[in-house]
Amino acid sequence: MSTLQELLARKAELDQQAQALEKQLQEARREERQQVIAKVKALLSEHGLTVADLGIRQVDGRPTKTARSTVAPKYRHPKTGETWSGRGLRPRWLTEALKEPGTTLESFAL
Repeated sequence: MSTLQELLARKAELDQQAQALEKQLQEARREERQQVIAKVKALLSEHGLTVADLGIRQVDGRPTKTARSTVAPKYRHPKTGETWSGRGLRPRWLTEALKEPGTTLESFAL
């Protein structure tokens, strides 16, 4: 049976080996990444492509927000001209107008 000191020495040795292995892994990742980047650049150049052609939208390594398309309005207030696309919560003007007797949502449709 091993003594406590022997086990601690073995653990320290394994820790050192693990640190060395981690450094080797990081170096291998860095080299492989550089090779992949070089291949991609070569392919882009060979085919006359740009990063924009790939449809990738990134700035500083973070994905950018995609542009939201606007939805055409479906309802309009006849007096004020305010509109609502029919998405999300109903606007106050429409909620108030629908409280009036005989008023329906279809009466505001475009």
